[in-house]
Order: sequence, then C-alpha cells, then structure tokens
Amino acid sequence: MSIQDKLAEEVKNAVKKLHEVTLPDVELQATRKEFEGDVTVVVFPMLRQVKTNPVKLGESIGDYLLKNVKEVAKYNVVKGFLNIVLSDAYFLQDFNALKDKTNYGSVASTEKSDTIMVEYSSPNTNKPLHLGHIRNNLLGYSVAEILKAAGNTVYKTQIINDRGIHICKSMLAWKKFGEQETPETSGLKGDKLVGKYYVKFDQEYKTQIKELEKQGVPEEKAKKEAPLLLEAQKMLQKWEAGDKETVALWKKMNQWVYDGFKKTYAELGVDFDKNYYESDTYLLGKEVVNDGLKKGVFYKKEDGSVWIDLTDEGLDEKIVLRADGTAVYMTQDIGTAIQRVEDYAINGMVYTVGNEQDYHFKVLFLILKKLGFAWAENLYHLSYGMVDLPSGKMKSREGTVVDADDLIADMTQTAKEIAEDLGKLEAYSAEEKQELYKIIGLGALKYYILKVDPRKRILFNPEESVDFQGNTGPFIQYTYARIQSILRKVDFEYSKTIENYALHEKERELLKQIQLYPETVQQAAEQHSPALIANYAYDLVKSFNSFYQNISILGADKLEEKIFRVQLAKKVGETIKSAFELLGIEVPERM
Repeated sequence: MSIQDKLAEEVKNAVKKLHEVTLPDVELQATRKEFEGDVTVVVFPMLRQVKTNPVKLGESIGDYLLKNVKEVAKYNVVKGFLNIVLSDAYFLQDFNALKDKTNYGSVASTEKSDTIMVEYSSPNTNKPLHLGHIRNNLLGYSVAEILKAAGNTVYKTQIINDRGIHICKSMLAWKKFGEQETPETSGLKGDKLVGKYYVKFDQEYKTQIKELEKQGVPEEKAKKEAPLLLEAQKMLQKWEAGDKETVALWKKMNQWVYDGFKKTYAELGVDFDKNYYESDTYLLGKEVVNDGLKKGVFYKKEDGSVWIDLTDEGLDEKIVLRADGTAVYMTQDIGTAIQRVEDYAINGMVYTVGNEQDYHFKVLFLILKKLGFAWAENLYHLSYGMVDLPSGKMKSREGTVVDADDLIADMTQTAKEIAEDLGKLEAYSAEEKQELYKIIGLGALKYYILKVDPRKRILFNPEESVDFQGNTGPFIQYTYARIQSILRKVDFEYSKTIENYALHEKERELLKQIQLYPETVQQAAEQHSPALIANYAYDLVKSFNSFYQNISILGADKLEEKIFRVQLAKKVGETIKSAFELLGIEVPERM
C-alpha cells in the first residue's frame, strides 16, 4: 500500500471515529512549495458531510494521524488544507527499498497484461524520410517503450506505402531520365536517389502542363492529359496486372529505398518487430466489407459502391468499396487491423499518424466497433502536430523537404560548434569527440521534440535545442555525466544501508522527486505522452542540481552523510538514464 493510500484510509478512519461520518473518498495532493509538508489533505469537500469549521476539522484529523500513523511526523493547517510532514524514517525506508532496484519505474508484464501494437513511421517508398517522419518515429518508438515499461507486451510495426501512382512517378522518371544510375554509381543513399527522380518527374510534368497551356488547353485539363502522367497511370495498370518488367523495376527501386531507410532508422535509434507492406495489404478488408454488408453494417448504392452511414454518430457517410469493387484506404485499414490481431493476438493498437488524419481514425475505429470486434475499444490514434523550422513549412514534390539524414548531421555539427565554444571537451580524442557530438546532437533533437505535448505543433529551433542550460537534452545529459564523475571519485565503500539519519531539506526534495518516477511512467503510458517523461527528467535534474549546489557530497563531515548522498546521486543518475531510454536518448558517461 502506498503512503497516499494509507493516509486516505486513515483520514476516513479519523472522520468516522471523531465525527461518526463515512467519507466516500479523500482528496490528496502534493503540498505546495510555499508551505511545509509533503502531502496535503483537502478538507473542504468533507464539509458537505461534517458540519464544522474547516480549520477545526483539519486539526482534529491531524491530531489523529499524528497518534496513529507512524510515518506522520507533524502537520499544519492552512484554511481548508491539512499539510502533513512525513518522517525522515519513512523516506529512508522507502529509499532503501528502491535504491538497488535495477528496473526501478518499470513493471514486468504478466498473463493479464495487454498486448499492444504500436504503428509508426509508415513512409512512402518514393522519397527519403523527412523532419515530419522524425517526429513520428520518435513519438511512436518512445510510446512503445513507455507502454512496455508500464507492464504491457508491445510490438512495433510500420506499414510501408510501396504501391500507387506516386511510386510509379519515381519509377517512370528513373526509366526515362536515369541512364541506369544506381546508389553505387551515384554515391547516393537509395532513398535519396529514388527521391531525386520523384522530384524530376514533378519538374518534367509541370513543363508539359505549361506546353499544353500554350497550345490553348485549359490548366485543369492539361494536368490530366500531360503525357508523363498518362504514362505513369499506364505503368500503375501494368504493375497491378503483374507485368514482369514493371514489377522487377518496382522491386529493384523499392529495395534501394529500404536500404536507405535502414540506415536512417539506425542513426535515429528506432526499430520495428514487423513490417507490413501496402502491396500485400491493399486487397485485405474486401471480404470483411462483404460480410458487413450481409449483417447490415454497410449498404450498397445503386451504382454498386458500398458505404456506411455514420450520421447518427455525428460523422458522415463513408465509402468502403468503389463501384468497380476496388478497395479504398479505409477498406485496407480495416483488413490490416484484423490481420494484425490474427498475427500477434494483440488486444490494442496505437496508430502514430499526424493530426490531418483525425477524422479517418474516428471513422475506422467506429467501423471496427460496429463490425463487432471487442479489441476495437482499445484502439488509439496518437495524433500529433506538424513540425516547422524557422524557415517555414516543408514541401516534398519541389525537393525542398527537410531531409532526416541532413537534419541528424546538422544537429551533430551544431552540437560540435556549441561544445567547442564552451570549451567542454579538451581532454577528448577526435574520435571520442565525434561520438559525443552525435550523442549530444541527437539527444537535443529528440528531447526538444518529445518534451512537447504530441498534439501541439512545434517550431523546431536547432540552436535552441542544443543549449546546455534550461529544459534541453544536453542540460540533462550534462547532469548525468556530472553524477558519473562524482561516482568515479568515490574512494570508500557505500553499499551500507543508512537508517537513522536526519534529512537535509534538499535531500528530502530529491527523494520525493525519485518517488514520483513509477507513477509518471504509468501516467505517460495512459496518456501516450513522452512529454511527461521528458519533463519529469528535467524536474529531477533541477532538484539534483539544487541539492548539489547547496550541500557537499564527497566533502561532507560524516561518512554516513557521504554514503547516503552518494547512494542518492547514483539513484538519480540511474533514473535519468532510465527515463532517457524511454525517450530513445543516450546519456554519455563523460562530458
């Protein structure tokens, strides 16, 4: 039983004994910083049942707790708030129980745990990953790790959009203008090479539109009748018909892209348990729609197309099969969801997709519920805002996209410049410096993106993110490295359990912060929010730095003080590392 649960129980006992009233519940909160105390009992709601003065009621409960709960050292009452001061013995006992836990904050999965699939990344195979994909990957990966730490079994997946007209545009442009260029002959990563031809298609297509307009063809008609687009559409038809040459080119160019993506994912530090491909899934869902038609979930229009009417739920009518019997994206998503449950026996899914798809997922989840799937209650759209750079919004067709690889390299370079200006790394070899710049640069990028609520749009400022002060990744990494430096200087045994010890106010604050970690992990899992973990790490580091600046660790007067403070610093370091692992961020041992 947690101390909060124990206090709530004892407050109920106090009111029952002293006032003969049974309270339905007790409201507890952390004591505000300007008052003395650790836990505050909110007395006001009790006045509905107990007709008395709030101060008197608070004092009567406080006296009872002081006599009956050994963890309570003293109390004070401010208006309708009973502030409870917990004993040093309580904090020491709690710390001694957790200080040697290697997986502190995490819960092991059990047979009753949920099995959840988290989908993220899900790129197109016609261009490299960009800044928007970076936020998607970082969010999806981190939420998967947090859900795992909260006791769930988790599978990470992506669905790769490897078919369609956009893929054929890259293929056609390479075929017409590529002169057999390959990643090996060009020195370009495969995804960048294919992306180059996607841009080339767009340039040539626009030229053709202008030429047709000069001949008097209206713009909209020119867009539809440009020879290059008609050729791309013909290529798509050939692919769908299984034309050998077209399929071979498709396989070759997609493999270039997969090889390129693999390198970017490795640089970014994200991984997947399973890849799904749209070329395999685009036919899924059609049988499900036909079954739903028989059950009355869907209805057929006169032209033969199949729809669902969601107007009673505040949505609209949605097509699920075209008149010619071909699937739409919704059909595929229905089929893919069912396939995943069959593949992994999951009972929940998280879709990491930008907020422009909010409506799509409302409809998808509702359709799956109407089809009678119990697991459809456990579907979650991790909807996130776009990422902008100070230079403005990104566009991919024009080739002005903010490339993920370039951004990672730029972050490493920015970290290098700032670290050199601060003169922090003189004692390092060139190789060590380069590795550290990468850890700092990527840590800065990841933290800056993950500390923000996923739903909010971000203006990403690379220089601001690599600041060694304030709420940044490098600031937290630097504190971790400082703790490791302290631990390397320890020249005494510090495994002894300290029990009778008068806590300094700064030690007490730090202990309270450490206690919050398991609860924060659970909240972050429930809310699918890495921002809670990021900002917890920052609060922990602020608390540690206040402790470090106000009391001496290795220069303390008594050995007992040194031992306890080293143990405390070590646990803070472990907790920072654990929190950052949930965010996919490395921490350097030296900095």
